[in-house]
Amino acid sequence: MAKAGQAASEERAKSRNVRALGALWPFLLPYRGMLFAALLALISTAVISLVLPLAVRRVVDGFETSAVELLDSYFVAAMVIALLLAVGTGLRYYLVTRLGERVVADIRKALFGRMIGMSPAFYERIMTGEVISRITTDTTLILSVIGSSISIALRNLLILVGGMVMLVLTAPKLAGMVLLSVPAIVIPIVLMGRKVRSLSRQNQDLIADSSGNASEALLSVQAIQAFTHEGESRATFDDVTERSFVAARRRIRTRAVLTVVVISLAFAGVVAVLWSGARDVRAGEMSVGELVQFVIYAVMVAGAVGALSEIWGELQRAAGATERLVELLEAEDTVEDADAPAPMAQRIAGRVDFEDVTFHYPARPEIAALDGVSFTIQPGETVALVGPSGAGKSTVFQLLLRFYDPDAGRVTLDGTDLTDVARSDFRRHLALVPQDPVIFAATARENIRFGRPEASNAEVEAAARAAAAHDFLMALPQGYDTYVGERGVMLSGGQKQRIAIARAILRDAPVLLLDEATSALDAESERAVQDAVEHLAEGRTTIVVAHRLATVKKADRILVFDQGRIVAAGTHASLVADGGLYARLARLQFTDGVAAE
Repeated sequence: MAKAGQAASEERAKSRNVRALGALWPFLLPYRGMLFAALLALISTAVISLVLPLAVRRVVDGFETSAVELLDSYFVAAMVIALLLAVGTGLRYYLVTRLGERVVADIRKALFGRMIGMSPAFYERIMTGEVISRITTDTTLILSVIGSSISIALRNLLILVGGMVMLVLTAPKLAGMVLLSVPAIVIPIVLMGRKVRSLSRQNQDLIADSSGNASEALLSVQAIQAFTHEGESRATFDDVTERSFVAARRRIRTRAVLTVVVISLAFAGVVAVLWSGARDVRAGEMSVGELVQFVIYAVMVAGAVGALSEIWGELQRAAGATERLVELLEAEDTVEDADAPAPMAQRIAGRVDFEDVTFHYPARPEIAALDGVSFTIQPGETVALVGPSGAGKSTVFQLLLRFYDPDAGRVTLDGTDLTDVARSDFRRHLALVPQDPVIFAATARENIRFGRPEASNAEVEAAARAAAAHDFLMALPQGYDTYVGERGVMLSGGQKQRIAIARAILRDAPVLLLDEATSALDAESERAVQDAVEHLAEGRTTIVVAHRLATVKKADRILVFDQGRIVAAGTHASLVADGGLYARLARLQFTDGVAAE
C-alpha cells in the first residue's frame, strides 16, 4: 500500500510557484467587500507604521528644545499614532481571519460536494483517505495563508517599499548602503525557495498517503486483528509516516537555513549602516533624531525582508496544497450528467432494458464483466439473476444505477437512455438493498429514514415491521433512537440487513434492487423478510441477485449468468428440467426431493 501511495505521489505534478494560489480567487470573489475592507485596514496600518518613526524623530529632537508645550504635543501625537496602529491592526486581524475561515469553509463544501458525486471509477484511482486528507489538511494550510500569511506578506511588502522610500528621503547616503545589501538577501530567497517548495509538496503528498493508509486499516480493523496482521499494518503505517516526517524535516531544515541566512545578512547591513550613521552624527551631518528615524526604518525594512522570507515558504507550501485541491475540483469523472438532461416523469412504470451491453471495469480492462448482454424486464415483473461469483450479476446493478457507463450498448428505464437523464432524476425511482449493508453512525431511526428523509416516524416503524426489524429495534436500549455506532458495529449482520431492507421499503420506489438481500438472515427472519419482499414486490419491478436459489424460486423469470453472458433463462422448474449450469447449482443447494419440485 505504501509503495502504491508513493508512486501516486510521484506522478502528481509539482508546484512551480505561488501563482497556483490564484485558483483561490473564485472563492474570494463573493466576499470582495470584506476583502476590500481588510485591504484598506492593512494599508492603513502599514501607513501608520511608516509614520511612527517620524513621530519618534520629533520626540528625540524635541529633547533639545526649550518649548515644553511643543515637546508634549510630540508625545501626544506619538501616542495617538500608536493607538491608531493598535485599532487598525485589530480590525485587520478580525477581517482577514474571518475571511479566511469563510473561504476555507466554502472550499471544503465545494470539495465534498464534488467528491460525493464522483462515480466508483474515480475511487479506483485514489484512496478515500487521501481525499479526506486534502479536504482537511490541505485546506488548513490554505486557511493559514488566507487568514494570516497573505495579509502579513502584503503588510510587510508595503512596509518594505515605504520604508525604502523613507530611508532615501531621510539619508540618501545611508540608504544607498542598504540598497546594496538587497541583492545579497534576495538571491538566497529565490534559490532556496525552490527547494522549500518542492519539499513542501512532497511532504503534503506523504501526509495524504499516511492518512489513506490509516483510513484503510482502521476501516478493516476486524480483518486485520483476525489475521493477526497488526504488526505488518503498524510497520506499513510507520514507514509512510516516517517518510513524511523525513520530508518535513528536510523542509524545516531548508527553511531554517534560509531564515538564518536572510536575517543575518539583513542585520549585518543594519549594523554597517549604524556605524556609518554614528560617524555622520559626530560630524554634524545629521541629527540624532534623524539617525534614530533612519535606524527604525532600517529595522522595519530588515524585519519585513525577514518576514517575507519566512512567509514565502508558507506561500509555496500553500501553493502545493492549492494545486492538490484544484486537482480534485477539476477531476474528470467517467460518469457525468448530460449538458441538457432529459426530464423524467415523477412516477414511472419500471421497464428495464439492457440492449447488447458490454462493459469492462476500469481496474480490469482485459476482462469483460458483461459481454453483449440483452434482456427486458417488464413493469411489475420479478426477475432473478443467478450464476457463479464474478458472472456479472452485480454489474447489472452497477450499470442500472449508473455508477458506470457501458462500453457498448445502452441501458434504459421506461425507454429512456440513462445517459440522457440526470442521475438524481432516475435514481429516485430505484431502491437498493446491497449485499454489504451500509449503516451510518446515527440512530436506527435515522438509518431507516435515509431511504426517504421526509418520512414520518409512523412510516419508519411500518417499514421496520415489514422488514422484520421492529422487534429487535424495540429491544435496543433506546429503541429506534439507539445510536448504532460507526458502520453499525452495535448490530449483527442480520440486523444490519433488515435495517437496509426497511430503508428500501420506506423509499417506495417502482424499481426494487435486491443484491443478496437475505444472505445474512437466519431461517425465521429470512422467511419473514421474504414475505415482506413478496408483498413489497407487488406492482413493482424487482430484480434479485442471489446465490441462494431458495430465495428466487418464486421469481417470474430467472436469468442465468456465466462469464459475463446470459446462458439460460426461464422459471426455476424449467431451468432445473433443462439441466445445464442452473441445474448443477440447484443440485448443490437442494436435496434431490426439493430439486425435483
